[in-house]
Amino acid sequence: MTAGVRQEPREATRPRTPRRTRLPALLALLVGLAGIGYRLALLLADAPPTNSDEATMGLAALHIARGEGFPVWFYGQAYMGTLEAYLAAPLVALAGPSVLVLRLPTLALYALFLALSWRLTRRLGGDRWFALLVVAVLALGSDRVVKNQLIAGGGYPELNPAGVALALLTVSLCAGVPGARLPGRTAVSGVAAAGTPPPGAAAFGTAASGAAASGAAARLPRWAGWGLVSGLLLWADPLILPFVLALGAVLAGCRRRELIGRAGAVLAAGLLLGAAPMLLDSLRHGRDPLAAVLTASGADAAATWGERLYGGLVLGPPLAMGFCSPGHCAGWQLWWAPAFVVLLLLAAITAGRTLRRPLPPADPGHFPFAANDNVPRSGDNPPGATERRVSAAVRLALLAGAAAVLAAYTASSAAGRTPVESARYLSVLAVAVPALLWPLWTAARRARLWPRPAGPPHHPGALAKSDRSGHHRGELAGSDRPGCRQLGDSESNSRTTGGRKRIRAAGVAAVAVLAGMLGTGAVATADAIGGVPATHAEADRHRALVDTLGALGVRHVRAGYWTCNRLTFASGEEVRCAVVDDDLRPGFDRLPAYRRAVDADPDAAWVAPAGSPLAARLDARLGPGPGTLRMVEVPGWRIYLPRR
Repeated sequence: MTAGVRQEPREATRPRTPRRTRLPALLALLVGLAGIGYRLALLLADAPPTNSDEATMGLAALHIARGEGFPVWFYGQAYMGTLEAYLAAPLVALAGPSVLVLRLPTLALYALFLALSWRLTRRLGGDRWFALLVVAVLALGSDRVVKNQLIAGGGYPELNPAGVALALLTVSLCAGVPGARLPGRTAVSGVAAAGTPPPGAAAFGTAASGAAASGAAARLPRWAGWGLVSGLLLWADPLILPFVLALGAVLAGCRRRELIGRAGAVLAAGLLLGAAPMLLDSLRHGRDPLAAVLTASGADAAATWGERLYGGLVLGPPLAMGFCSPGHCAGWQLWWAPAFVVLLLLAAITAGRTLRRPLPPADPGHFPFAANDNVPRSGDNPPGATERRVSAAVRLALLAGAAAVLAAYTASSAAGRTPVESARYLSVLAVAVPALLWPLWTAARRARLWPRPAGPPHHPGALAKSDRSGHHRGELAGSDRPGCRQLGDSESNSRTTGGRKRIRAAGVAAVAVLAGMLGTGAVATADAIGGVPATHAEADRHRALVDTLGALGVRHVRAGYWTCNRLTFASGEEVRCAVVDDDLRPGFDRLPAYRRAVDADPDAAWVAPAGSPLAARLDARLGPGPGTLRMVEVPGWRIYLPRR
């Protein structure tokens, strides 16, 4: 009975992954924790500096926590949803109003962004070392970047993690749902060349149909998740719309038949649920959020095309990606502007070539199923071909979304009028980092400037196949798994001396660009850290202002826009403020009820930063007689009280 049976060693049937492949994952975890710890340290030191817009979101969170209101939009406008306020409301209810409490959810969103970016990089074909590089780039934090990620001013901290989650869901839905086992384990091999089906093929096909149906049902929660995330994004801030449309096009292209049935209905239901606050408010009040966004972006203001092109294409990418110092870009830091455009084009060309590349013939030794008898792949594609194309399509969608965002920003007058502050509109470019850096990593790998992942020899069912010339065909995500190759890691390049030199030169240039990115980002991060003491001192002066107003018994004040709501939130609405301009005329109040309360108080005070134009105007009203003002000075601030 046992004659001719050879006992295989355990390693032959279950190859072990070398321990060293765990090193990049461990390093990525440490780098990610360092990025989170750096941002937590900034929050504890009152950095980045807060402002009245963030305080407005804090007031919305305070009203939600007290049950006094459930705002749909940022107070005073008909766009930019209050998702951040709803996330912070439970913490505000427990700990009271503070900037730290308001920002803890945004810190959690950043941590989620890092984790999802690691996962997306792996799903798009990157090995663990490349995923480590992506995490390292995203862990750096210049002044503009940490403001986008941590300030709960509406619309920015939630966009990046949600955008990456949307890309991950797209990959998952298009590449299929692994793990849906067929009944039994039918061994199918040696399909007849004449097309005669093997014994039991009919039963196998029936089982496959059932598995495909169960796989489609298993995907329904992911369809619902895709719709829900998209709806929430559109409500929170339509800046992410180009990414939603591009990823939606990929999803429609690869799963259009499913979209006609239950999957489409589930996706539509999730989309309506996520966007419900926006849709209901628009129906009730006739508001158009898109028109409001275009007006706020400066579409109705004047700026020359030269100013727009400079602000959008020269200053925009370095500021948005974290390569500039606080508040400005030095000349040497602008090198990333042309590099970004070149990388965008190279990455798009690489992804497009992968999509246009003809599929290799199916392996005749396998039925069109994965080696583990999972759900069948699309058509008769060989194992891994679907995943290769899905990865390329999603990368191309991310690049298209980034290009559309950059183009829309450059066309707006905001890029020309306020390029430094308006660069926040480009914060969503970080979603495309795994796709953007792919050509650099591929070039470095081809030049053998980075060691390839070690792994045991190919085994039956390996997802990368070789043709007779020894050139590898398969390109599958998770390429540091045993037996798998890198996406775009084909060895079909010329083996001549000139070809090798070109490959080597391209690899050296790619490594130089990657090193330049990390170095420039590190310098900008250090510059941001250098500004923390001044920010912390200013926050201490503002706390002293709030304490002094409380000690004086002041409950109503008039102040500038950038003072009012910050003061009201910091005091937990113990002090209410009405906005005035530098000429003491009424300004823009996001909550009109505050002005009514201030106007009803004859003893309302005035507050102005020391040395400001408003303070100079109020100084002229100082005097000893009735109707004049007396001043109480606080470091950095001046409080003006009416004399009676």
